[in-house]
Amino acid sequence: MDIPGKPPIDHAFRASDLKGGAADPTYAGVLSFMRRRYSRDLTGVDLAVLGIPLDVTVTNRPGARFGPQAIRRASAIFDGDPQYPFGIDIFGELAVVDYGDIAFDLHDPATIPGAIEAEARTILDAGAHLFAIGGDHFGTWPLLKAHAEKHGPLALVQFDAHQDTWPDDGKKLSHGSFVTRAVREGVIDATRSIQIGIRTQAPDTCGLEIVDGYSVHRLGPDAVAERIRQRVGPAPAYMTFDIDCLDPAFAPGTGTPVAGGLSSAQALMILTGLGEVNFVGGDVVEVSPPYDHSDITAIAASTVAQHYIGLYAKWKKAA
Repeated sequence: MDIPGKPPIDHAFRASDLKGGAADPTYAGVLSFMRRRYSRDLTGVDLAVLGIPLDVTVTNRPGARFGPQAIRRASAIFDGDPQYPFGIDIFGELAVVDYGDIAFDLHDPATIPGAIEAEARTILDAGAHLFAIGGDHFGTWPLLKAHAEKHGPLALVQFDAHQDTWPDDGKKLSHGSFVTRAVREGVIDATRSIQIGIRTQAPDTCGLEIVDGYSVHRLGPDAVAERIRQRVGPAPAYMTFDIDCLDPAFAPGTGTPVAGGLSSAQALMILTGLGEVNFVGGDVVEVSPPYDHSDITAIAASTVAQHYIGLYAKWKKAA
């Protein structure tokens, strides 16, 4: 029951307004992303958070289908506090909903890309900005298609340990070749696209600029953010953040961890330097809770999402 004189908990379904923070304790209440109201009514919505519980295309350790749940759980720690480092009340500026998860038929894998693309198109057609939480990295492919349909070829800003540019036949479901497909089909503009934190080598770069993991350490966050801004320019951009961009010390809960990666602080500092980039959508993916410890990876992923939404709130406030 509610406490007299106190706001009610379970903001995720009892909120009377799309804006404003919640009063739920971090340890109680229905879990949505940052306690946003669960809704598929996009009237008046600035940004929708979409879960993609997918891990049928992974090449190493599974478990990313549980990623959206873990990210939502970890995000509860944010709500009710001023949102660092933006200096504004994010939810005073933005009407944000948790759109819930996509349902697809895992027994009919060929239908999965179309289901994700259709759901994304519904959100974009309603005029809402879309940020997805996942889920393996193949989910980014249909998201890119839906965004490119609306905005034209996209500049891809990819934080990742892997290039995801392995050979692709245009049919298979793989989290390791979606960039190849996106370049070949004109969904992304390789000349405006950049990958950050790469620590493996694929046979082809597909024309994307690469700032590898060691270079990030040598250059520092401010210089890397400048490289991204210069590469992307004024183009409509999509950010995809594979959590394995981070070193396993900061993100053990992922399917294909690679040593030598970014710290959480480095990645978040780079993100805060991208306020001038014209992001039209984004995601954070490859969180695999079965390999996580004390929610380290989920906390990092939820903070990436929070920083992205904070950037969008600042952009909207300045517009």
